[in-house]
Amino acid sequence: MDTGIVTKIKEEVKKHENAIVKFMRDIVAIPSYESKIGDVVNRINQEMKNLGFDEVFVDKMGNSVGRVGSGTTKIVFDSHVDTVGIADRSQWKWDPFQGKVENGFLYGLGACDEKGSTPGMIYALKILKDLNLLNGFSLYYFGNMEEECDGIAPNSLVETEKIKPNFVIIGEPTCMRIYRGHRGRVEMKVTTKGRTCHASAPERGENAVYKMVPIVQEISSMSERFRNDPFLGKGSIVVSKIECKTPSLNAVPDECTIYLDRRLTFGENEKIAIDEIESLPSMKHAKVEELFFDAPSYTGFTFPVSKYYPPWALDPKHPLVQAGVDAFKAAYDQKEPIIDKWTFSTNGTYWMGKADIPSIGFGPGNEIYAHTVNDQVPLDEVVSCTSFYAFLPLSLRK
Repeated sequence: MDTGIVTKIKEEVKKHENAIVKFMRDIVAIPSYESKIGDVVNRINQEMKNLGFDEVFVDKMGNSVGRVGSGTTKIVFDSHVDTVGIADRSQWKWDPFQGKVENGFLYGLGACDEKGSTPGMIYALKILKDLNLLNGFSLYYFGNMEEECDGIAPNSLVETEKIKPNFVIIGEPTCMRIYRGHRGRVEMKVTTKGRTCHASAPERGENAVYKMVPIVQEISSMSERFRNDPFLGKGSIVVSKIECKTPSLNAVPDECTIYLDRRLTFGENEKIAIDEIESLPSMKHAKVEELFFDAPSYTGFTFPVSKYYPPWALDPKHPLVQAGVDAFKAAYDQKEPIIDKWTFSTNGTYWMGKADIPSIGFGPGNEIYAHTVNDQVPLDEVVSCTSFYAFLPLSLRK
């Protein structure tokens, strides 16, 4: 890459460092859990308008979309801006929204997962526009909701908004490594039925919870049979929630339901996962179902999809991976990047898993802090990833 361009981009990133950090703190301070991202979307869109983006709007689902350039090659910079909930507030040692900065780290809900990539993406696109480096490209920032249902936002972007990119950069935390895939998953529920009666004489009924006990025990020992891929790793399963229906606390429950998070590696899909559960000896009097997501977004928009998320991996020799390597070297003084994968899942389940659109991941922070009361991100990474995001399109042009 031209050394003059490399120098100019790095100078621009340095010039905007304080603005990037302030923007980051602003969006962390705005609550956006339970997919209620309207306030943070407004703040993000205002930033893009102030920075001179060519187009800024809220899509029908309520996600943030900004564009610079009008070329034929479309690249989406994907950053989900919703978060999980606070959980037990007493376990937080600081305000989860105001957070704190200590030893160069910003601590706050969503700092790592995944608001940390938003400032770098947006300022990278601004820098490329300011330096007139957009020839041939339409670059989109896409700030979306993902926590409730992986991939639903990009699926809607393509089918509802008719914006289908050629390439995607996912900003989930990667420890500043280049990630090229992850396992998929399918969400299921298992239901047992019983017969209620007064709790003083339980022998008169059938306890649905007791019927569920051997099923849970069998599920807990299933992992030995799951496939193992040399890159993505092994499939897994977790009982993530259990509930029952009962007429009273003095009655025998007549229905029990467990919810399953089944992680899928290559060679596994939702049918295989469901068949495995149905084949358990204790499932003779139970029912397993794949979950379906049809909850309306905060705008009232619905986009029904099954909760099946395919595993995916981009070939390490793919031009997008190689462009990522070149962008990393330009951004970080010719250091060799580490190429790896996520443990958790991302919107890549749609981009690559369903739509087969080449995708890689790069973002600040470490995923081990996601969904924890120690959610954190190094602010120097929030700033420096801006350079990578700016160099990536230029590396693809080679």
